[in-house]
Amino acid sequence: MIRLLAFGFTMLFGLASAQATTLENVRQKGSVSCGVNVGLGGFSMPDSKGVWKGLDVDVCRAVAAAVFGDAEKVKYVPTTGTSRFAALQSGEIDILSRNTTLTLVRDATIGLRMIAVNFYDGQGFLVRKDAKLGSLKELAGGTVCMLQGSTHELNLTDWMKQHKIDFKIVLLDTTDVLIKTMLSGRCDAASSDSSNLASIRGAGVPVPDDFVILPDRISKEPLGPMVRRGDEQWTDIVRWSMMAMFEAEENGVTSANADQMLAESTNPTVQRLLGKTGDFGNLMGLDNAWALNVIKRVGNYAESYERNVGMDSSLKLPRGLNALWNQGGLMYPIPFR
Repeated sequence: MIRLLAFGFTMLFGLASAQATTLENVRQKGSVSCGVNVGLGGFSMPDSKGVWKGLDVDVCRAVAAAVFGDAEKVKYVPTTGTSRFAALQSGEIDILSRNTTLTLVRDATIGLRMIAVNFYDGQGFLVRKDAKLGSLKELAGGTVCMLQGSTHELNLTDWMKQHKIDFKIVLLDTTDVLIKTMLSGRCDAASSDSSNLASIRGAGVPVPDDFVILPDRISKEPLGPMVRRGDEQWTDIVRWSMMAMFEAEENGVTSANADQMLAESTNPTVQRLLGKTGDFGNLMGLDNAWALNVIKRVGNYAESYERNVGMDSSLKLPRGLNALWNQGGLMYPIPFR
């Protein structure tokens, strides 16, 4: 009887552990495990001191700030295009924040959920300037190198069928290998998200002026973080950590003035955002200073964008589609109410 009871308790304990929420597991670990790119300047890459920085990295930092009040409580796990989904599915990471495109197949079949878009992009082509190419059609018959496990192979295959133009496609494992293969002359073009190509051209090749990005964009690439399905609380935490950054930009709240806005702003949206009114943190298992911590520790979306990929960075990418909805872009924060 005692053995049966002990077995029953063991089974119940194991079941309870298996059903622990992501938030509970994260708090127990003391950090957020975040899957990032192995190295993509502007999005996720360690600096000379080993500190991870980038637009995708800031998503992870925002979630840590919301949960712990400390944006540095993140464990970064480098992933490749082929390993990233398995790392999230297996529980090795809590968030995948790695220039990942939302597609119907990914959304419906792999047990993961896209949270929101943090960068709107499109597939482009990087070529040598001395090739004197003005468009993708002029590259007909050439060799195009791209990363395995991405959406880019299917995009280019569809484009070739539509335009009745053939290329030889070479699939590679990592961005580093892609750059080396491009420099060796094996590739006539490298194809990836245009932001990735801008990063490669700006920091990955010895002489950036030797390369140009063709004007062609052959796809829509809405990029953003993913989490596992089935844990709605964690989905909410990650989504609203991102929305806090968008809402803060729209209402003029920055990392520098957040405390002042908390004390002085009479804007009802700002008061709810910063936790002065309402009880939104409690709805997600957080304290009501969660969004205030995100903004103070990480900044609003404009601050993150400009320092990582915008005019304050080496990439100098214009906001374009990634501007707020009221400034001609697509970034539209969900209402805080």
